[in-house]
This record gives sequence, structure tokens and C-alpha cells, in this order.
Amino acid sequence: MSTECPTCQGKGYVIKGEQTCPACGGQGKVKSMNLMQMSEKDLKGMLGGFCPKCKGSGKFQEREKCKDCAGTGKLADCDICGKPALPGQTVCENCKSVHPVYKLTPACDVSDLEVGKAYFGKVANLADFGVFVNLNDQTKGLIHSSNVHRPYVPGEDVIVKINSIKPNGNFDLLPHKVTSFQVVEVEKNLPRTKSSDVAKFVNKLVSISGEVVQVKQTSGPTIFTVADEESSVSCAAFVEAGARAFPDVGLEDMVRVIGEVTKRNNGLQLEVLDMKKLGGDDAAKIKQVIEEAIDKRAAPPHVDFLVQSEVLEKLRPQMEKVALHIRKAILKSEPIIIRHHADADGICAGVAVERACLPLIREQGDSDAEHHFFSRSPSKAPFYELEDVNKDLVMALEDNQRFGQRMPLIVLMDNGSTEEDIDAYRYTKVYDIDLLVVDHHHPDAIVDPYLKGHVNPYHAGGDFGITAGMLGTELARMINPDVTEEIKHLAAVAAVGDRSEAPERAKYLELVKDKYSEDELKKIALALDFEQFWLRYNDGRGIVNDILNFGSAKRHRELVDLLTEHANKMINDQMDASMPHVKVMDLPNGALLHAIDVELFAHRFTFPPPGKMTGEIHDRMCKKNEGKPVITLGFGPDFAVLRSRGVLMNIPRMVRELREEIKGGGVNGGGHLVVGSIKFVEGMRKEVLEKMTQKIGQDPLG
Repeated sequence: MSTECPTCQGKGYVIKGEQTCPACGGQGKVKSMNLMQMSEKDLKGMLGGFCPKCKGSGKFQEREKCKDCAGTGKLADCDICGKPALPGQTVCENCKSVHPVYKLTPACDVSDLEVGKAYFGKVANLADFGVFVNLNDQTKGLIHSSNVHRPYVPGEDVIVKINSIKPNGNFDLLPHKVTSFQVVEVEKNLPRTKSSDVAKFVNKLVSISGEVVQVKQTSGPTIFTVADEESSVSCAAFVEAGARAFPDVGLEDMVRVIGEVTKRNNGLQLEVLDMKKLGGDDAAKIKQVIEEAIDKRAAPPHVDFLVQSEVLEKLRPQMEKVALHIRKAILKSEPIIIRHHADADGICAGVAVERACLPLIREQGDSDAEHHFFSRSPSKAPFYELEDVNKDLVMALEDNQRFGQRMPLIVLMDNGSTEEDIDAYRYTKVYDIDLLVVDHHHPDAIVDPYLKGHVNPYHAGGDFGITAGMLGTELARMINPDVTEEIKHLAAVAAVGDRSEAPERAKYLELVKDKYSEDELKKIALALDFEQFWLRYNDGRGIVNDILNFGSAKRHRELVDLLTEHANKMINDQMDASMPHVKVMDLPNGALLHAIDVELFAHRFTFPPPGKMTGEIHDRMCKKNEGKPVITLGFGPDFAVLRSRGVLMNIPRMVRELREEIKGGGVNGGGHLVVGSIKFVEGMRKEVLEKMTQKIGQDPLG
């Protein structure tokens, strides 16, 4: 590597002083000169009245060849050891007795050769007029027959010296004998091109440096995705069909890639000529540049919340922290998994973030990036179950093996804040997976050590009335403000779907009243619940997008009408069968408890499921008992679902107390302060339900 000589500023000479111009005597003009001895340039200057010797200055500089660079204008590092080279040479004092022999890397061509230097080569073929030698796959020279003094064999390794390089790129070689030498690798000297500028160099050679974020082996080439501070580039390296190219290069390695930019499948691809894994200072410098640029780009823009809310404003720092992590993952091509509760609130939260992320992912990567680097999955339980975390880990490990992807960033929405999540978190910790939580269930502080960010309204003096869908909508706008208009109704859908009574509910409904009435929002929420019941664990992106009106407005209306018609019919059928079996009990605190065995007195394995069915019964009982505190309990062999109005239950606390007080009950569960579910072993159902009823009857009225 060479740099400009600081002594002469790259000129190759230093000015020792000035003297009066001998041609013009310091006047800057001459009266007469021998025109036959003047160049055309000097002649033009003289005709303009200036002395051609001093260019009209009247002074003449005394110049001396720069000793520090031997007149070359550059200071070089030793080709062998990397220390400063001797002036005008390519080796240092310690290495001057060593004979360097240069080896071209695959990207080098004739422009990287220097006359007089020795190079490794391989005999390509023989001709009557000489021997052709390949210095690499694209650089071939000739040893003229007059210099061939022994027989050569195709494929033979040889050392040759560059004799001359012709203007047309052809070059002559001379055989070179050396017994002791040092191998020096020659790399193509190209300026670093940022990924965002690659499109300017189609069919040209470029050099990029960055981090390997994906390695995918195809039946043909190996595809490396290399990300820098701007975006990422797909790099195709081929050795033979299905064979792994550059096996020493893996995920998260810092590399320098040289190749030709080509168009492929409506995108750009770098056809790799050479790839080098960087180490030490070289890797650290590139990584620092990338990290600093990404940190700057990932900083979420300041956005005003859609509604005025003291709770949201208090949550802003933590929401911006979560947005920063998500934006950073996108810029680093790190896979993102959104895990959300499988109800209208959770779906709205997850879809809002999905709509914000996908455009940024497409912009960052190629046409398939959104399929490789983003997924959204519903969870049946309002916490991160072991079944869910195992699915996510299996998928992540398969993608890591098949597509060479990093382990993902997991974002939990409408779940993740409770003690029940801990077992799943311990799994993710083994695999060093980062976790973010956006939830409105009552939080347990013990989850925070496992999380990189945690948004919950309880941390800011709020409660479950600030729904996950509201939080997700505002978070999505921090990630990508451009999606505001298309997603702002999701907060309102979540508000009515989760029966929020917070002041923010009315504000979000007011925000979209010109397009959606409250009844229409309720229909959308019901359609989401109904469709997700049949989708099970599938995200149903296309259908869900139509329900939420992200496509054809006509199809949206027809689909929502169809789904709500089916849902209401099935709810009414279920209520007709179940309501006669609801038992009413007066509790000591003055509340009315309505209980039903949903295993015996409801259709199983159909819509509505026990949780929603209990909610429907609760709504009917609240209307029937206006002004009275009402609790509804739907129970089965090993579970219970609770809904409350006017009684200050704390279901997470109740679960902990029941677990301690009923030995062998296997009690666990969670939820909000007045809405939740509890599991237990079937043989202890009577004891658990009796104890739970006692606690409910003792809870104070709201």
C-alpha cells in the first residue's frame, strides 16, 4: 500500500529556493527567442507576452528530487513485512535481501502488473512461437520462443518476470530462477464502493467491504449477502455446481469482495472474482464504520402520537428504544420474528409492526428479503409458551443451516410480560437471542433481565386499557412514519376488540370516525377473532390484510360481512345452548358470580372457544345486571377463564397465591387484573375453583 509523500506533497521534488529567471532577467517577458527551439505551449505563452521559462513570474524555482520518496511522490509499505519501504522501493531495509515473488489474486488483471517484478504462474498451453502462462484465470502472458530454453508442460507451476507490457494489454514474460523467495499476494487495488452506489457500476468491477449476514448454498453458486453501512449486496461465488465457495468465510465475518456488477432477476448481483476475510485492524475499522453509520440511521424519527396521552408520553423512551432495536435489525439484515396473541388486539399490534417493517426490509435487501428476514406468528396463549418458542427456535436453526442466516430478533406483542414467559426466555438465552416485549398484561419484574426492551403501560401508571394494538400502532410509526395513514385505524380496532375503557379508546375512535364507525370497527375485530380461530397458528397474511382493509375496499367489506355473519351465527348457537346452564352466586363482597362448565354445556372444538365464549356470556350478564359488579367464570376439566366488571381482582397475584396454597394443584396462568385464565390439574379442579371463588368474593369492589 502506498500513500502520498508528505514531504513533497506527491510532487516528487522539493523547492530549495528561487532565483531570477535567466531567460527574461526577472521581467517576466522576453524580447527574442529561437522559435525553432520552443514547444507549442511555450510559443503560445510567448505570443501572449509571457516568458515561457518562468511563465511570466520572473522567478525560477530551484528544485531537488525528494529524498524521502526518491522522486516517486509516494511512500510505500514493504510488500513483504508491511513496514515502511525504502525510498522509491517496495521493500524495507530488513527485507531488501529477500526476493519477493508476487501472486495475483483472482480479481487482478494486467493493470496490476509491474515490469521487472517476478510472479507465480501456471503454463496454459504451448505454441510454435512460445509458451503461454496464466498468472490467474483472466491474466495470460507469453514467454517468447527465443527465451524458451527448456521444455514446458501444460499445468506446470513456474516463476516468471514481466519483461514488457504493450499498450493493447499483451505482455511478455521471461523465465525467472530464484531459490529463496518470499510470496507476496497482490490484491486488486480498487476504491471501496458502498452498496447504495453499486447500481452505478453495472457490468463493471467494484470492491465492497462489509459483514456477511447470510450464506446460502444453491445447486449452482454460493450466495453471500454482504451488508455495509448503507444496505446489502447479493454476491454469487462459483467454483463448481453445488460446491461451497470460500468455505473459510462464514456468518458475521467481515470481508472484502471484488466482482462484476450484473443484473439478475430484476435485481443486482455481484459476480465474485475474489473474497477475502478481513481480520485485525482492517476488520475493526470496517465494522466501526458500519456500526456508527447503522446506529445513526437506526435512530427512530420523532413522531407525535396520534392521540394525546400522558401514559404514552411516559412510555416514549422505552418505545423509541424498542423501535431502535427493530430498525437496527432491519439495517443489519437480522431476521425478525413477531410473536403476538391470537386475538384482534394482538393481531393489530403484530400487523402494524409488520406493515412498518416490510418496506424497509425490501429497501434494504433483494426481492426475497422479506421472506427470509421477517415472519409473524400468532400464539394461542397470552404468554410465550414452550410450544411457541420451540417452533421459533427450530425455524431459526433451520434457516441458519439452510440459508446461512443469523439467529433472529424476537418481538413479543400482547404477551411476554408475565412470569409464565420465563421458561421460554430461558430457551432463548441458550441461543443468545435478543427479546423485545410490547404488552399490556400486568408485568412481573423478573422478566426484565431477559429483555432488551420492555414496553408496558403499567410501567407508566397506566393499565391494560392501553392495548397492545394501540402500542403497536404507535411503535410502527416510530419504525416507519410513512405507514401512518394506512395503519392508524388498527389502534381503534384493537380498542374495541379488547373492550378497552381507557380514555385513549375514544380518541382513537374519533381519529378514524370519518372512515370507520364503531360498529364497523367491532365487526372487523370479530372477523379477525373468527378467522384466526380457523387459521390456528398460521399468520394468514393475505386474508388478514383484506380484513384490515389493506387491499380492495370492496373485498374488505364483503369478507368482513361474511365472517361476522358466520361468527355471530355460531356465537348465538353457542349461547342458546349454554346460557340456560349458567349458575348465579352472590359473593360476600356483593358481586354476582356467573359460572358455567364449558366442557359439559358448550360445543367443543368450534367457535367461539372457551375464552371468547366466557366473554360473550359476561357481556350478556353485564347488560342484564346494569350497575352491579359482575364476574363470569367459564371452567373446564383443567382450566378456568375469568371476566370481571366492578371487582378489583388481580389475577396474576391470585395465581401465585393459589399455587402456594394448593399443593399438588399445578396452578399456573395469567392475564390482566380483571381478565385472565388459570390452568390446574384435573384431579384438583374442585379445590382450585372453591379457593378461587373465595378469593374473588373477598376482592374489593371497584
